[in-house]
Amino acid sequence: MSFEFFLTSLVVVLLPGTGVIYTLAVGLGQGFKASIAAAFGCTLGIVPAAIASIVGLAALLHTSALAFQVIKYLGVAYLFYMAWKILNDDTVMEVSEDTQRRRYGRIALSGMLLNVLNPKLSLFFLAFLPQFVSSNAANATASLVQLALAFMAMTFAVFILYGAFASYARDYVIARPKVMTWIKRSFAGTFGFLGLKLAGSN
Repeated sequence: MSFEFFLTSLVVVLLPGTGVIYTLAVGLGQGFKASIAAAFGCTLGIVPAAIASIVGLAALLHTSALAFQVIKYLGVAYLFYMAWKILNDDTVMEVSEDTQRRRYGRIALSGMLLNVLNPKLSLFFLAFLPQFVSSNAANATASLVQLALAFMAMTFAVFILYGAFASYARDYVIARPKVMTWIKRSFAGTFGFLGLKLAGSN
């Protein structure tokens, strides 16, 4: 694996997307351990896209407009659902000192679905990973798997840092309920915007 791969991957992972926003929201509302569950779920959600790109299913999505549109609008619907849930379900970003009621499995599942229902993720891997595999590589498939695992490990590490930052700010938020209200609206608005952006994409 080259330095260029790590540098490019780091830039991609650091860019604020649905996974970053979700991890920040969970870390801010439910603390560091919950943000790890969110980061794990978002990372796990990369697996189907990585597998799809490696076996060539991403090419099918690229050539089949119907398949792409179906997955895209499922993703749009889920982003809108997340926006609604943040505004209306107090458990999503509940700022509480009670650590016994956190549902880490459900947090991870939501994070996973955010990436699974993103059709452009598989297309990204299809375009991204082959650039770093030599044309004369002895086992191209093994190289692609190695690169995908490295990308996922980097994603998990960076998302944990985002979660740690968000959880560090919890004390400030706990003392200021109005701040939390505006933060929830901002996160909900961001998910709504991302949904609209995905719906309008080609």
